[in-house]
Amino acid sequence: MSAAASTVTGMTTTTTRRTGIRTVPLPSGLVRVTRASGEVLGYVEQRVVRDQLRYIAKRMRPADTAFLELGMFWSDDDAIDALVFS
Repeated sequence: MSAAASTVTGMTTTTTRRTGIRTVPLPSGLVRVTRASGEVLGYVEQRVVRDQLRYIAKRMRPADTAFLELGMFWSDDDAIDALVFS
């Protein structure tokens, strides 16, 4: 991340390189991605795939309580971008 602290691995609330976007680590291991207004855009999960750290962008489906995976990315910035721009 371009912010002072890494959003996902630093486990601290921080503003990302995108103006008005904040990340909040949750006890479940997910990181909540919100707008400054508090609107939840989705979540980022870290996952090791073939010995490589990947970041999964997820959003709750309104119809039920299941997550919809938007994609798997090489960086937390890319996963956050998927949530912001989708």
